[in-house]
Amino acid sequence: MSFSARNVAMGSREEPKYPHQSKHTSKIYFIFILFLLIFTPRVDSSWWYIGALGARVICDNIPGLVNKQRQLCQGHPDLMQSIGEGAKEWIRECQHQFQYHRWNCSTLDRDHTVFGRVMLRSSREAAFVYAISSAGVVYAITRACSQGELKSCNCDGQKRGRSSDAAGGFDWGGCSDNINYGIKFAKAFVDAREKMMKDARALMNLHNNRCGRMAVKRFMKLECKCHGVSGSCSLRTCWLAMSDFRRTGDYLRKKYNTAVEVTMNQDGPGFKVADKNFKGNIKNELVYVENSPDYCLMDRTAGSLGTAGRVCNKSSRGTDGCEVMCCGRGYDTMRVKRVTKCECKFKWCCAVECSDCEDVVDVHTCKPHKRADWLDIT
Repeated sequence: MSFSARNVAMGSREEPKYPHQSKHTSKIYFIFILFLLIFTPRVDSSWWYIGALGARVICDNIPGLVNKQRQLCQGHPDLMQSIGEGAKEWIRECQHQFQYHRWNCSTLDRDHTVFGRVMLRSSREAAFVYAISSAGVVYAITRACSQGELKSCNCDGQKRGRSSDAAGGFDWGGCSDNINYGIKFAKAFVDAREKMMKDARALMNLHNNRCGRMAVKRFMKLECKCHGVSGSCSLRTCWLAMSDFRRTGDYLRKKYNTAVEVTMNQDGPGFKVADKNFKGNIKNELVYVENSPDYCLMDRTAGSLGTAGRVCNKSSRGTDGCEVMCCGRGYDTMRVKRVTKCECKFKWCCAVECSDCEDVVDVHTCKPHKRADWLDIT
C-alpha cells in the first residue's frame, strides 16, 4: 500500500462497529508508532513523516526534527496538524505528476524517510520533492488560516479599502487568503534544518524550498462577489484566494523538466551554474547537483525501485510507453475483464441510471531484468 493510500485509509471518518475493539487497536497502533519513532535510526529522516502520524504528533520523538522545528512543533500543535494533512496532499500531487514516469514519486510504507534512499542523491527528483513539499506546507497553513482552524492567524487584514482591476473598481472584503503568514511559517519550519548546514545540498534544498513557496503565491487569484440591482456588478467586493494546488503542481513539474545543474561556488558563498553557456536567471528555477539514476532496475543504494511490473502503454511513444518505461526489456501482456458504467440514462427527477458493462482489455506490464536481483542489494 502506498503512503498516500494508507493515510487516506487512516483518515476515514466511518464509525467503528466495535468501539472497544477500535480503542484497543488504536492503543496498539499508537505504541507501535512510538516504538518506531524512538528506535528508528535518525539518519536522513525528515519532517515529512508528520504526514504519516496525523494527529499522533509527538514533537520530541518525530525523527529528523532539529531544535528550531521542535520548538515550533510544541508551540503550534494546530499548525502541525495542518502540515500533516498537507503532507498527504502534496505527496498525492507528486504521484499524480509522475504517475507515467519511471520514477513515480514512490513512497515506502512504515519508513520514516518516506521516500527512502532516493532522496540521498541531489537529483532533479529531490529538487522537485523539496519544492512541492515546501509549497504544500504554505498551501495547508494558508488554507487553515482562512478556515479559522488556527489560533495564530486568520484572513489577510491588510486588504482594505478600494482598488481596481481590468473590470473596474472594487472594494476589498471577504476573506483574503493570508499567503504571507503561510510563507513566513513555512520558511521558518521547513528551512530550519538546512540553515544549520553549509554544503551544496543544503543550499540546493533552500533554493528549491523557496521556489516551492513562491509557486503558491504566483497563482493567487482575485475572486469577487457582485452587488447591485438584480445581481448587476455595479458594485463588487473582492478578495485574494489561492488557486487549486494542481496549478502549483503543474508549474513545478515544468520546472523539473527545465531544472538547472549547479555546482558549489569555490570563490564565495552560494553555487554557480554548471553549464558555462547558460545565460538565464536561476532565481525561479529548480536546481540540482547530481544526475539522476535511470530508475530502470531495482538498486537500493540509489533508492531506485525499478520498473519491473509497471503498467505501460503499448501504443504510446512517451514516458508511459512500453519501450521507454520498460527500458527495452520488453513487456508481458495479459487479458483482464473490466467492468465500466455504460448506457447511462437521465431519469426524471433527478438521477442517472447506468448499466454495468464488461469488456476484455489487454494490460501490458514491464518484464523484470533477466537477473532481477543483481542490483537488489542492502
